[in-house]
Amino acid sequence: MFELEFSYTVLLIVCLLAACAFEFVNGFHDTANAVATVIYTNSLKPWVAVVWSGICNAIGVFLGGITVAMGIVNLLPVESLIDQNIAHSIAMVMALLLSAIFWNLLTWYFGIPCSSSHTLIGSILGVGLAYSLLPESAEAAVNWGKAQEIGLSLLISPLFGFSLTIILMFLLRNMTKGTQVGESLFKEPKKNAPPPWWIRGILIVTCTLVSGFHGSNDGQKGVGLMMLILIGIVPAYFALDHSINPTALAGNARALQAIVQSIDPAPLSARDQALLDSTQVLQADLATRLASSRTVESIPAQERFLVRKDVMLIANNVRYLIDKDEVRLSEADKKQVESDIKQLRTLTDYSPQWVIVLIAASLGLGTMIGWKRIVKTIGEKIGKEHLTYAQGASAEVVAATTIGLSTSFGLPVSTTHVLSSGIAGSMVASKGIKNLQADTVRNILIAWLLTLPVVMLMAGTFFLLFRSL
Repeated sequence: MFELEFSYTVLLIVCLLAACAFEFVNGFHDTANAVATVIYTNSLKPWVAVVWSGICNAIGVFLGGITVAMGIVNLLPVESLIDQNIAHSIAMVMALLLSAIFWNLLTWYFGIPCSSSHTLIGSILGVGLAYSLLPESAEAAVNWGKAQEIGLSLLISPLFGFSLTIILMFLLRNMTKGTQVGESLFKEPKKNAPPPWWIRGILIVTCTLVSGFHGSNDGQKGVGLMMLILIGIVPAYFALDHSINPTALAGNARALQAIVQSIDPAPLSARDQALLDSTQVLQADLATRLASSRTVESIPAQERFLVRKDVMLIANNVRYLIDKDEVRLSEADKKQVESDIKQLRTLTDYSPQWVIVLIAASLGLGTMIGWKRIVKTIGEKIGKEHLTYAQGASAEVVAATTIGLSTSFGLPVSTTHVLSSGIAGSMVASKGIKNLQADTVRNILIAWLLTLPVVMLMAGTFFLLFRSL
């Protein structure tokens, strides 16, 4: 398989299955947040809710694109970390998978809503930092610009969910005050009795949206993880998109090369001048390679990963250079640069359809299993009162909006933290901060604070251990 030795083929299959297992665990760990409100308001029976949510999650994976997935791939510059030793690539992959799955299962067992996004990103950062400790490490092992962007997204989104839910609850209460609608929205659901049809419809719609957007965001993380595995272990087959005609991109490579050649090196520092020179050499080589290759298969297998590396380096170097104050480019040239880079990146930023199918199936099936522990925490243990219709709908509207916007910007976000903070915000909006259960909130905050450092340490340790073996 992929011209690998039998033992490496087995390890590749194990890694791919482990990536599916991560997404399966993500399904019952994170998606429980989406169904908690419809279950605790008696809008849907539990199994109807989880099956429907599972289907919506799977559909969301297909509709979400691959922007977030590529954000995950680009967080760990795999072009810098792997070499000709497949065992080293497997060490990287196994460290990522074991630490991410272990932490997800541990927090699920204790019923603590914990972010699979934090877990995966912590694993990636841990491997990158551990690699930087190796004597042979010469290049940056973590894309810190991307890490900062993702970190801000994960930090701000729960605060956004908490605050916006309070505002939405305030508006709902004041707009419906003294009306029958207001009385219906803000009362506690009757035991085993479904809500009025219009409230039920709203809650089902919000559950559907959260599930679909969760699939579009968290599903892409699984796609990104699987692409890390495939690019790391069998780069000859997955470093480049085989459906792209490289010759068609030669024009973009030349146009980008012409703009870079127009940059005056005189005002630049010696370091930036050297970077400009090396980038021009890479561009000339890449343009020649693309012009002479009608298919990816016509590029020698051992060179395909080098083509990927050249595309990524050129994109990063050119963006760095045109952002320098000393570089004078027109707005038209800057737009042309972004357009050409975007076209060139179609060769590297992709995912095979079978990967998306596997992740969609794993996430959808995971949603239908093991959801009770987290649902109970969301529905009963965050606030001191039973979840009302207004609280459930407000939290889910805010969660769906936040996740949808994050996906459109290509940023991973935690469904768990956005929705649980939304539920907390709805409880505070009802009766103030005293309406929160301190123990549960403390456990969620502890998990939120500990996830990154613990998983980074775990993944880094695993990587160094596996690499030495």
